[in-house]
Amino acid sequence: MPAAAWFTLIVSAVIVAITAVGLLRVIFHLRAIRSTLVATTGGVQAIAQLTSTVPARLTSVNASLKPVRDFCETV
Repeated sequence: MPAAAWFTLIVSAVIVAITAVGLLRVIFHLRAIRSTLVATTGGVQAIAQLTSTVPARLTSVNASLKPVRDFCETV
């Protein structure tokens, strides 16, 4: 094989190796971001649960406050 062919093969191998290392770094960064997003999603779900609306069991309270709401609408 001529020297130019060997040089081409070596340069190609170096380029492929550098690209593979870059892609591995991207994979590791994406895994770190995924774990952070999972933790953030869990926190958001906990906040959503703690700040949810009053359950439907309290419909009698709403019915009792209807006269107050009606009065406030007339003001």
